[in-house]
Amino acid sequence: MNKKLIVGAGLALTLLVNPFSQAFAAEPTVGERKQVDNVAHRGATAYAPENTIAGFDLAVDMKADYIEIDVQRSKDGKLVLIHDTTVDRTTDGTGRVGDLTFEQLRSLDAGSWKGEQFAGEQIPTFEEILDRYRGKIGILIELKAPELYPGIEEQVAEALKERNLDKPQNEKIIIQSFNFESMKKMNELLPKTPIGVLTSNRAHTTSEALQEFATYADWFNPSYGIVTEELVDEVHSLGMQIGSWTVRSQAAADFLFDMGVDAIISDYPDYVDPRN
Repeated sequence: MNKKLIVGAGLALTLLVNPFSQAFAAEPTVGERKQVDNVAHRGATAYAPENTIAGFDLAVDMKADYIEIDVQRSKDGKLVLIHDTTVDRTTDGTGRVGDLTFEQLRSLDAGSWKGEQFAGEQIPTFEEILDRYRGKIGILIELKAPELYPGIEEQVAEALKERNLDKPQNEKIIIQSFNFESMKKMNELLPKTPIGVLTSNRAHTTSEALQEFATYADWFNPSYGIVTEELVDEVHSLGMQIGSWTVRSQAAADFLFDMGVDAIISDYPDYVDPRN
């Protein structure tokens, strides 16, 4: 049975998938900002190489609420963290992620492009990230181009189940993708794990589209260029939360605070820190 039919829409669902929501269920008073989850995009990407231990460790140090990670798969079936479907931009290698073995991927330098101090940073595995950061920080897991990796949903689900991370009351885990069919599958595999849909397409903000998303997703995560107060209100009315990306300026962070989103996904975790 779909989890939406079990718990219903509205605030009850919001509190189920994110117990921290109770802190901002009520409207903030004048002069205060409601609590917003601070999501470090691929780690603290502005300051350290993306999708690396260095970047994730820095996000933890910067007191982010979540790290956002991109999961793909090596030629020989290992789940690895990298954003692009090729290694060219963020390593000293070339080629498609899915055409390279784990040993080949692991031998690449994934840090020097960001600075000499990061030389030797490796492409991490999904499992080592779960083991290193569980209980320390939330993990927003993006399945990157899952259509290229048949069965990746089952692999991700199994890795989470093995660590008892498939239940929201245990740790802060969310799974998201631009591939909606993949997220429907994840919802079936992990009915208690919050699911998010990603989009930058205004066509996905219609009432009809949002109602469809709400049948299997707990988060609607649009690019900030299509966020409006009306959209935020409608998403909330359907029992979903809304997280927006990718913030690379204080002005963009402030805009999303004003819109009333639930999470801000940023290369600069310090822009979202309410203490600043």
